Amino acid sequence: MKFKSLALAAGALTLALSGPAQAQVEVQWWHSMTGGLNEWVNDLAKDFNASQKDYKVVPTFKGNYDESMVAAMAAFRAGNAPHILQVFEVGTATMMAAKGAVKPVGEVMKQSGVAFDPKAYVPAVSAYYTAPNGEMMSFPFNSSTTIFYYNKDAFKAAGLDPNKAPTTWPEVTLAAAKLKASGSKCPYTTSWMSWVHLESFSLWHNTLFATQNNGFGGPGARLAFNSPLHLRHFENLANMSKQGLFVYKGRASVAVPSFVSGECAMFTGSSGSYADVAKGAKFAYGLSALPYYPDVAGAPQNTAIGGASLWVMSGKKPAEYKGVAEFFKYLSNPEVQSASHKRTGYLPITMAAYQLTEKSGFYKEKPGTDVAVTQMIRKTTDKSRGIRLGNFVQIRTILDEETEAIWSGKKEPKEALEAAMKRGNEQLERFEKASKAPQP
Repeated sequence: MKFKSLALAAGALTLALSGPAQAQVEVQWWHSMTGGLNEWVNDLAKDFNASQKDYKVVPTFKGNYDESMVAAMAAFRAGNAPHILQVFEVGTATMMAAKGAVKPVGEVMKQSGVAFDPKAYVPAVSAYYTAPNGEMMSFPFNSSTTIFYYNKDAFKAAGLDPNKAPTTWPEVTLAAAKLKASGSKCPYTTSWMSWVHLESFSLWHNTLFATQNNGFGGPGARLAFNSPLHLRHFENLANMSKQGLFVYKGRASVAVPSFVSGECAMFTGSSGSYADVAKGAKFAYGLSALPYYPDVAGAPQNTAIGGASLWVMSGKKPAEYKGVAEFFKYLSNPEVQSASHKRTGYLPITMAAYQLTEKSGFYKEKPGTDVAVTQMIRKTTDKSRGIRLGNFVQIRTILDEETEAIWSGKKEPKEALEAAMKRGNEQLERFEKASKAPQP
């Protein structure tokens, strides 16, 4: 007992002499991840916090991408913005234009003395978030692309080969007809209508979605999805909808649960939906490349980047930026990236992480999990590098509204696409005018 008392006294003396523990620097991270992806985000922060003692990353769900972006800008004006904001890819041009509100990630890393090499990241990913002057503006995080999911059990029941996914849109239509004949009430559905069927569709077919190389050439870009190819595709989707072969479930990722539950047999959406599919599907499923039209020269090319990146808000203390930089360094670790890629279906953002995943045998063990990567690491063209437009959030809303008029029978595809072009170009004109206005 005497020894124990002496030990306790010695411990107390040591604590007294060492003084109060230095407080951790807190880094607020606002995000829009739900379900299994919300768990992933929380685990990333938890593991980083456990890996060191100086910083504490606090992830907070702030609603969907639209809501969190609006909330962050309001918080910035009020002087209490988060340190890190997750912004989906369509908000990139808008964030780049909000120069007073953000601090370029390259600058954050350099000033914090943390090693950062943009060339280490997958080119198609890093290029999208890089300004014309070559400066990387945001940190690639949950980068994804559009892929095709299908229910192998439903295929087998319909007399289709469960190990062979449709590779073309005509094949999707034929498969949908067989699935309906076998009793499926939802042969095919999709999430993110504009991203899948206009944006990625355009790049996949090496066709412009907008002028000036899809906006990379400057704020004077205008929409260009009134081509015969775009019209043909939406006329086909409209016919499928009338026949009950395509069932529209809603905007953004609303359709995901319809596939996971087994209600819908085929689904196009984000590779990032893999986390929910892998966790919730009670059936055998397959992953494949986005379908294309085989008679289009240059197709397939490469699909569009999706998901989101992490933006650093301005007006913070150097110690807080140091915490942000250390967290980004942790996220770039090949082991961390590979584990995230395997868990979520999002792209590995560095080539080292991709190579590590490949060497681990994961792609052979889980066929189809490499689809998103192989679609994105192809050599891009001026037409397929990506789409970076101002007021893109509003444009997507317009596209949702106009295409919904097709599925409800209120508009023919040509009328809907022309209306979307007109309304969307008005948004681009506003953005161009604002970008030329003097900075306050």
